[in-house]
Amino acid sequence: MKGLQKFSPEYLEQSRRMSPDAVAGFLEEFRTLHGPKAKSRLISMKVPEPLLAAFKLRCQVEGERYQTKIKSLMLAWIEGRNR
Repeated sequence: MKGLQKFSPEYLEQSRRMSPDAVAGFLEEFRTLHGPKAKSRLISMKVPEPLLAAFKLRCQVEGERYQTKIKSLMLAWIEGRNR
């Protein structure tokens, strides 16, 4: 079940002022991010061991896979949901 999405009056007003090109650009970016044909790429990054251990532990406690959580945090940041 998905939650109800609510929009602020400011966001709705900003959306109303978008040009057709801006709307098309947004939709294309959304399709690229969420499309079924999106390829994944293996990355390597250095993370302090205590930070990674704490992150993995918290994910385990919350019943989430840590790599999946990293991807969801990245997506939330891209979409501006982390503020």
